[in-house]
Amino acid sequence: MYRKAVNYLRGQAVVEITSSAPERVVNLCAAHGIPFWDVDWRTERCFRVTTTLPGLNRLREVTADTDADIRLLRRTGAPELWRRCRRRYVLLAAALVLPLLLALGSAFIWDFSVSGNDTVPTEEILQALERCGVRVGTRGVGLDQDDLRNRVLPLLPDVVYLAVNVRGCTAHVQVVERTRPPHLYRDSDVQNVVAAKDGLITKIEALDGVTCVQVGDTVQAGQVLLGGVADSPRGCRYMRAHGCIRARTWYCWTAPVPLDVSEKTGENSVVTRVAVDIGRQRIKLYAGGSVLPVDCDKITEYRSLRLPFGLRLPVTLAVEKTVTHTVYDGRRPEDDARAEGERQLLAQLRQTIGEDGDILQTDVSVRRQGAYLMVTLRAECEEQIGVDAPLTITSDTGR
Repeated sequence: MYRKAVNYLRGQAVVEITSSAPERVVNLCAAHGIPFWDVDWRTERCFRVTTTLPGLNRLREVTADTDADIRLLRRTGAPELWRRCRRRYVLLAAALVLPLLLALGSAFIWDFSVSGNDTVPTEEILQALERCGVRVGTRGVGLDQDDLRNRVLPLLPDVVYLAVNVRGCTAHVQVVERTRPPHLYRDSDVQNVVAAKDGLITKIEALDGVTCVQVGDTVQAGQVLLGGVADSPRGCRYMRAHGCIRARTWYCWTAPVPLDVSEKTGENSVVTRVAVDIGRQRIKLYAGGSVLPVDCDKITEYRSLRLPFGLRLPVTLAVEKTVTHTVYDGRRPEDDARAEGERQLLAQLRQTIGEDGDILQTDVSVRRQGAYLMVTLRAECEEQIGVDAPLTITSDTGR
């Protein structure tokens, strides 16, 4: 390894030697201490070797009185690299300036990494840091942790601890969120479970309270299903009624779906524009303004620039693609309008009955009304209808 490094600094040359007595050339090299390696015999009178640049000059001197023909194939090493680059002033300047810029840039923050937040959004944490003066381009060396923590935590009520560790050009933000205590119900809390909507009771799971209905009963919205007051030999006993009451429910909804629509038929043109973001400044690499046509879609892709060893540069490439479309105004078939209305109504129904609700049966009907198709959905479902209804205890009535 050491010898390879020395040879690279001294420079190397691959030569092809042709001679009627190649063994004599090899003996001359050994006698005069000329280093050579990687001998490759091409023919009986021709072979290739690798030597140092000083060794190449000595080889030409000692073989001057022989019939050896020495042909240089290629040069490698530091001297050859310098010979190629010494007239390229821009490249030399970049090689000198780039390490300086990297050394200066490593003292500033160019990227953030937030961890430990489950409920507090990352954007909210970064905005709080920015309000306290820590943003992209802020000097990361000598950041006062205690002062920063004391200024940021009042802006984040759901965070109890925050630390900013700067490693390289990245600020690693570690947070500990506030653990909210579970809601504890007191014995004095009194409530009923009432019906949120009309329905036919199909299942009762009473965890506490007095059951006021039975399976098969028809109930109305607001009717008490589980009572929070029970009679006892010592008087009224108050409790927090809770449980799961499922019932069959029925819905009838109508949605108007327009028959006249405007549709994008295809792409007319795609215009790609590139800009460079340096911190908060944007440098546009295109001519013209930023006003877009009406019938178009804009897609922006951000690409962070990094060096080969992973260091993120404070430069972001913004590639904007503007796609223009041809808009077609026409009338869609009634079957498509019916499917669209049914999809909307079913999505609304699923949101209403919740994830634990079941759709038992549906029926869809349509009727034409002017430029609209009226889509009607009738559905039978099974869902949880019990909701908590707190009771206020008074001294006169007892409830």
